[in-house]
Amino acid sequence: MGLFSPQISLKKVVPLCRQLATSYDAGIPIIKGLEIVGRQNGDKRIREVTTQMGESIKHGSTLGEAARAQKRYLPTFFIELLASGEQGGKLDVMFRDLAQYFEDRLEMQRRIVRSLIYPFIQLAALWYVGMFALRLLPRLQEMFKSDGRSNFDLITYFQEYAIFQAKSTLVFAIIFAGCVILSRMGLFGYVWGLVATHVWPLSPVTRRFGLARFFRSMSLLIGSGMRVDHCIVSSAAVTANPYMQKDLIKAVPLVRAGHTLVESFESSKYLTPTAREMLSVGEQSGQLETSLKKVSEYHMEEAQHAVAIATRVMGVAILLLVAGLIGYVIISFYMGYFSMMGDILDGI
Repeated sequence: MGLFSPQISLKKVVPLCRQLATSYDAGIPIIKGLEIVGRQNGDKRIREVTTQMGESIKHGSTLGEAARAQKRYLPTFFIELLASGEQGGKLDVMFRDLAQYFEDRLEMQRRIVRSLIYPFIQLAALWYVGMFALRLLPRLQEMFKSDGRSNFDLITYFQEYAIFQAKSTLVFAIIFAGCVILSRMGLFGYVWGLVATHVWPLSPVTRRFGLARFFRSMSLLIGSGMRVDHCIVSSAAVTANPYMQKDLIKAVPLVRAGHTLVESFESSKYLTPTAREMLSVGEQSGQLETSLKKVSEYHMEEAQHAVAIATRVMGVAILLLVAGLIGYVIISFYMGYFSMMGDILDGI
C-alpha cells in the first residue's frame, strides 16, 4: 500500500493492470482472470481485492460496482475507467489504456525521484553540518572569553550534538507520521487537490493529465454509442480531481438542452484553447471520436513536458534554498568567528 494512502501503491498497480489486460485479451472471462491474477500475485492486499471483486461479480454485481466497493484500495482513475469501459463495451481497450497509463505514470514518478534525490541529500547534509558549526561557535566563544578556563570538551559536545539531532529527528518523525495519518483519513485530499490544480508548477501537470484522461475516456465512450451527457459525467469522474470534475460536469445541463459541446464547455476554466478547437473540428467534421483521441494524446504529451519543467523548477528551487542556507551558515559562522577574534585582540 502507499505510504500516504491505503490504496495499492503505483508500483503494484502497474503489473496488476498488465496482467488483467493480458488475460482479457486472451479471452479469459473477467471472473476467471481476477482469480488467476489474485492467485499469482504475492501481495496480500491485491489478493484480497481481486478475490472480493470476483465474489461480487458472481453475486450479480457489475465490474464497475465490484471495483467501487474496493475504492479504499483502488485508484479512482482505475475504478472509473473500468466502469466506463464496461458501460461502453470497450473493456479490452480500457484495460490496455490503464496498463499503459500507470506504466507511464510510474516512469514519471521514478524520473522525478531521481532528479530530486541529489538536492535533498544536499539539504540533509547542510542541516547536519550547518547545525554542527553554528552550535559549536558559541562554545568556542565561551571558552576564549574565559581565558581558556572553560570546561568545554569536544567529546561532550559531540554527545550533546547527537542528542540534539536525535530530538530533531524525533520531532520530524512525529510531524511526518501525523501527516501520513491525516492523509490516510482523507483530510488532505481536497487541500492537496487545490494546491496541485492551481499552484504553479504543479498546476500544468495536474490539468494536462486530467484533460488527457477526460478526453481519452470521452473518445472511447462516444465511440461505443453512449449518450454524450452520460459520457461527460463518466469521463469527468475519470479525471480523479474534484475541482476539474465539478467544472466539467457544468456542461451536462447545456448538452441536454441541445447546445453543442463547444458551447457547453465555453465557461470551463480548465479546457485549453487546443481542446476547444479540436472539439469544434470534431463536431463540424463528424469525427468527434477521432478528434477527442487526438486531443487526449496532445495533452498527455503536454503533461509529460510539464512534468519535466516542474521537476527542473523544483530541483533548482531546492538548490537555491541550499545555497541560501549555506550562505547563512558561512556568514553567521565567520561573523561570530571574527567577533570572537576581535574580543581576543581587545583583551591583549
